Formats: sequence, structure tokens, C-alpha cells
Amino acid sequence: MLIKILWIFVMLLTFVFMEFVAWFSHKYIMHGFLWYLHKDHHIKDHKSWFERNDFFFIFYAIVSLGFAVLWGQYGIWFGLPIAFGIFLYGLTYFLVHDIFIHQRFKLFRNSNNKYARGIRRAHKIHHKNINKEKGECFGMLWVPFKYLK
Repeated sequence: MLIKILWIFVMLLTFVFMEFVAWFSHKYIMHGFLWYLHKDHHIKDHKSWFERNDFFFIFYAIVSLGFAVLWGQYGIWFGLPIAFGIFLYGLTYFLVHDIFIHQRFKLFRNSNNKYARGIRRAHKIHHKNINKEKGECFGMLWVPFKYLK
């Protein structure tokens, strides 16, 4: 029983920690030295449905898989809950960012509660600046209170 509780705790802690990882990598990596991959997400300079920015999803999928391998190959118990936490955050990010906000698939169009409006406002402010520097709102699920009003 204790192992199951610990497993769930590690998975949820990983999920929450991934919001910080997403914020940090978005601010300092995507808007930093890998801007050339992220730029097409801000400046639609392509006709493809896919963006170079989508490579970041592949990177985090590989990290998640790596933790699953720690569990499967080496029996390190915390590898699987960490892998699941990263996977669940990635799935949530995809649902919120790509489907809900950017409407890459036409779903969740009528979501209109205070939190949903706050996420959309914060992301709109982020995309208002199309340059690498001087951006704001780099996270995804944690919305600054001023956008929830």
C-alpha cells in the first residue's frame, strides 16, 4: 500500500515539476539558443500543419521513455512514475496548448470558465510579442492571477 501511495506521489510531483521545466525551457531554451526551432510557432512562416516547434514534444517523449527504461531494464522503481508524470504533463500540454488554445484540432471551443479564459489571455499576451526577447507568460498551466480577473 505504501509503495502505491509513494508511486502516485512521485508521479504527481513529477507532473507539477514539469510546469517549472516547461516554463524554464520555454523562457531560456526556446526563446534562447533554440529560438530557430520555436520561432515558427510565433511567426507563421510555413504552410505545413507541423512546426519545427513540434520537435520539443519529441525531446520530452524521449526523456519520458528514458525513465521508463530505468524501470524496465534496471528495476529502478521510481523510473516508471516519473515517466508517467512526464507523459501526463505532455498530454495535458498538448490538450491545453495545441487543441484548446491554438485549435489545431477543433475541440474544446466552448470552454469558457474563469481558468480557461485566463489561460487564453496569458497565452495571447505571450504571442503578442513575436520576437525572441521581452516575452512574458512562459508557463502553461500556472496562470498569473492578473489574467484570471
